[in-house]
Amino acid sequence: GAVKFGAAGDFITAPEISPLFARCIARALTPVFDQLGGGTLLEIGPGSGAMVKTLLPALAELGRLPHEYLLLEVSAELRDRQRAALLALDPALRDRVRWLDELPASRLRGVILANEVVDALPVSRFVWRDGQARPLGVGMQQGEFQWTEGEPDRHFAERVSVSVGRHADELPNGYRSEFCPGLAAWLQSCTSRLDAGLVLLSDYGLVGRDYYNPLRHDGTLICHYRHRSHANPFWCPGGQDISAWVDFSSLAVAARAAGLELAGYTTQAQFLLAHGIETEAAAAGGSPREIVEHAQAMRKLLLPGEMGEYFKFMALTRKLEPGTLPLGRDLTGRL
Repeated sequence: GAVKFGAAGDFITAPEISPLFARCIARALTPVFDQLGGGTLLEIGPGSGAMVKTLLPALAELGRLPHEYLLLEVSAELRDRQRAALLALDPALRDRVRWLDELPASRLRGVILANEVVDALPVSRFVWRDGQARPLGVGMQQGEFQWTEGEPDRHFAERVSVSVGRHADELPNGYRSEFCPGLAAWLQSCTSRLDAGLVLLSDYGLVGRDYYNPLRHDGTLICHYRHRSHANPFWCPGGQDISAWVDFSSLAVAARAAGLELAGYTTQAQFLLAHGIETEAAAAGGSPREIVEHAQAMRKLLLPGEMGEYFKFMALTRKLEPGTLPLGRDLTGRL
């Protein structure tokens, strides 16, 4: 029952910072639903419900309501928060929402949306030793947790090599980082029932050359506790959020293995600007205080030193025409 999301939790996500974020996503999804003639929207990991609370009425305004809006949520506490968030919506909109305990068994056409989900997938840590990866586990010393090197493991080293790829020759002895062993299987399971449509992923992350840069000598593991970030996962075990940045190059490889087309990759700032965040902010209007709040939210969402550059969008498609979803400046070549 511990609160993780929002001002009272450990961190805050883009949909909670401002409704402008979800309204831009609504604009982005419009041509997809046009081409499909409607469809289903599946949101994986809907968190506090801030996304669906704004996205559903925004799609209604645009005349592009999905046939149904599915929320894949396994936490009973979060489901309660999501239901509470939706109470403000028109009952006709709420009736389109359905909660799932697991991925749908039936085929679907439409959109799969996952905001800050991939960073929460489990990662395995490794240390680079004598030209190959060795597992990095957890041990105890004087009653305290600490990182402990495991014995050489050929299978483990081979799996790491797939992620590190051509950057392996640049890694120094003692270099530590992580990889996501379940990434490809997760994406395959999420998209295997998608007959046609879009998979839109947004998260904080890097391309492989930056992820496995020798200067990033201790990986990307990050912990959040009451809006403070640090890199010590052994502090307050079980009481803080632990995640790792996303390797978008590996995600692109996993997408191709899952039979998906890589339709685009860009920064959050480029995506939001391409889909009218300035227009949405101007249309929102409001009191002087609300206008200032919109401006502050836009700075948080767009500026390079905030979320604008750290967070990325990746669009994956199946049986959609190329160019259906414009992303602004496409950075696919960097992958």
